[in-house]
Amino acid sequence: MNMFLKYFFSFLLGGNIYCIIELLYRSRTHYSMFFCSGLALIILLYIYQGNKNIPPLLFGLTASAVITSLEFVFGVVFNIMLKENVWDYSNTPLNIFGQICLPFSIIWFFFGIIIYCLFKNLSFFA
Repeated sequence: MNMFLKYFFSFLLGGNIYCIIELLYRSRTHYSMFFCSGLALIILLYIYQGNKNIPPLLFGLTASAVITSLEFVFGVVFNIMLKENVWDYSNTPLNIFGQICLPFSIIWFFFGIIIYCLFKNLSFFA
């Protein structure tokens, strides 16, 4: 498959799946989360494509770092600068400016393990 199409469909997949999860979990989402999670999935796919023998735990740590970093950037833009109030981790332990926090970074680690398993086992991502 054409690499552009693979990344494009991965972007759409990441954006849609995360928004569905958020709708099920919080009963709401925001368009910025579609772009943030779509971008996260294509970055992680790019990393995986270059390192297919990466250990799952290292990929999980990488995914946590990538997703947390993107979450911080999107949080600063949409929550602080544009005052969209998409999320607020101010009451969550170990947060930075209410935009990222350790508990969710740990959740992103486990999401990374799931993503790794999908990349490893679905021929679409090969």
